[in-house]
Amino acid sequence: MADPERTSRVLWRFGPMIYGPTVLFGLGEGAVIPLIPVIAAQLGAGVAGAALVASALVVGQLCGNIPSGWAVARVGERLTMAIAGAVALGGITGMLWAPNLGVFAASVFLIGFCAAAFGLARHSFMTTRVPLAFRARALSLLGGSFRLGMFVGPFIAAGLLGLFGEEHSAIWFFAGCLVATVLLVLLGPDPEAAVPVAAPTGAATGSAVEDTGEAVTGSIPTAARVGVLRTMWLNRRVLSRLGLAAASLSAIRSARQVVLPLWGLSIGLDAQNIALVVGISGAIDFTLFYASGQVMDRFGRLWAALPAMVLMGCGFLALSFTHDVEGAGMWFTIFAAVLGLGNGLSSGILLTLGADVAPETAPAAFLGSWRTLTDAGGAVAPLIVSAVTAVASLSIATATMGVLGFVGAAAFIRWVPMFVPRKR
Repeated sequence: MADPERTSRVLWRFGPMIYGPTVLFGLGEGAVIPLIPVIAAQLGAGVAGAALVASALVVGQLCGNIPSGWAVARVGERLTMAIAGAVALGGITGMLWAPNLGVFAASVFLIGFCAAAFGLARHSFMTTRVPLAFRARALSLLGGSFRLGMFVGPFIAAGLLGLFGEEHSAIWFFAGCLVATVLLVLLGPDPEAAVPVAAPTGAATGSAVEDTGEAVTGSIPTAARVGVLRTMWLNRRVLSRLGLAAASLSAIRSARQVVLPLWGLSIGLDAQNIALVVGISGAIDFTLFYASGQVMDRFGRLWAALPAMVLMGCGFLALSFTHDVEGAGMWFTIFAAVLGLGNGLSSGILLTLGADVAPETAPAAFLGSWRTLTDAGGAVAPLIVSAVTAVASLSIATATMGVLGFVGAAAFIRWVPMFVPRKR
């Protein structure tokens, strides 16, 4: 039996293998995402068409979660990541030499599909191997690794554009990141073999249990005996309750990325000032990712989820009243910072909650369903903002997101104590 201290030392020793692929994939994806609408426009898309092509990335990730859970359960995290990296290189090839908009959109979809495999593979690894005592910190660090790539990636793209003057240079950079990722996964030491599988915590029942922090050796729990659809049915209670609460948090996060640029435009700010405000919000968000894990491990999951939802709900609701007031730009900056603070406090919470309630017998299949729910929340939010704005106004749409934040906070209060295991 391995103790938590030993497991922690092994995890840190294998840190580059565990977190490195996530950083590399995030760097490449972060460099490409801002340029997808630009390249789509060059291929003949209008504004609406370019937005549709950009959304193919989210749709691909949404569609890829459940198949990725099936793959991880059967071939393991390492091989799933290697296959996903190789397939993503095919998507990169399509993006580089797409003859028309349809091929380009399909390539973007394929990249999103493979991103789901990368995310789920590492999520499953942490779920089966990290003891409950420091699970939140490990998963917050995983979320922070991806955020690092998404935060730095656009700056790398800007540098490449300045150096080469060609949008496809960022795609070539993504290709280099994918090659490095596949080589790291295949040729580096295998953390799956070095880190023992954590002992059961009772997460499958959602009951309060004593977490000894001990680990057991053995094979990775898989869904081979249960199946993906069967796993979804057996866990329908937690998915339809805590899963929907998690989806509301994902929706609020996604709405922040849509509302802030639109709000800046609607109050007359130029692109440079909007980018500066959004960048400040993102920087606040990024700096808090590990603090969120510390809070969750020391005080419980609600101490991260509840303040995050309340802060973002208040931020959206207050922002909705400042559109036509004097100093609208100043209020925009203040509440963008509040939203960044709330989002930073929630870093890693969706990964951690999914790991907490995943069944011991089929974690990968369950996590595929969990991530599908949370990604669906993120995909629906921009549609809600767009629809409410079209029917009423951007202020009403922003206030709607604020109300959703309070509804989500209430759902977390109700369902987290019921389903999430806690230490006695």
